Amino acid sequence: MLWNKSRSSDNVVEAEGGGGGGGGFGMGPIHLGLGGTIIAILIAMIFPSTRGIIFGLLGGGGDLASGTQQTVPVDANDPQVDFVRHVLGSTEDVWNAYFAQLGKQYTDPKLVLFHGEVGTACGGASAAVGPFYCPGDKQVYLDLDFFQQLATQFHSDGDFARAYVIAHEIGHHVQDQLGIMQMEDRMQQQGAPMKGAEGLSVRLELQADCFAGVWANRSQQQLQWLQAGDIESALGAASQIGDDTLEKEAQGTVMPDSFTHGTSAQRVHWFKAGFQSGDINACDTFHAQAL
Repeated sequence: MLWNKSRSSDNVVEAEGGGGGGGGFGMGPIHLGLGGTIIAILIAMIFPSTRGIIFGLLGGGGDLASGTQQTVPVDANDPQVDFVRHVLGSTEDVWNAYFAQLGKQYTDPKLVLFHGEVGTACGGASAAVGPFYCPGDKQVYLDLDFFQQLATQFHSDGDFARAYVIAHEIGHHVQDQLGIMQMEDRMQQQGAPMKGAEGLSVRLELQADCFAGVWANRSQQQLQWLQAGDIESALGAASQIGDDTLEKEAQGTVMPDSFTHGTSAQRVHWFKAGFQSGDINACDTFHAQAL
């Protein structure tokens, strides 16, 4: 991936102050996305006593105790910081242009880099949560150490696999901008289930995967920056973190009633749907009869 071909964004910032403190996510759930699912499941595998908290978090609720870690400064000279700026710049260019075509205004989100733990409008979160989007402050949060874990534990060390993680979280921001998250909230209030293979959480996450595919399509049209193997790298990352794969690794069995993000095959399918079409209309997971 020739990521230097993209414009560098000014919206990558470092978390201010110390950790976020305790308390639940009173102003709305964080959306764990790709990275958070990986890290949360790994913690549950290694520390069985945390499984109640972790699986509650995956379900969109629960309480994350913090205070055991401290935020440390982000190294501005880390090449990964430059990488994140360029990828975020591409998402800004793609979604601003797309929203303009729709006659809408896209608001660029901030991407907050942190180490250890961070305070958000959705509550305090530790690095264990992985990359996530907080609709309460409309910001994406990323601990750069996650990229190393993505490479060593899930063998997804390509640049485009990392870009896919960012694009997925930006996909949640796009959902927020389009009113899709508010629609999900209304559907939940009307009794639609959040968890499960057909639940709202799965549909929201698969749509974010599809939006990441739309970004990949349109960024390639703009920049011609993808190289051989890049798409396979993203698809490989998606296939590693389906609910079925992670549950089988964590507990030896697959429980569809607890799904929150979709199966490996579904995550690959919806990314491909977005990438092949470049059209968000191909990403209507909420009305799809078969996910």
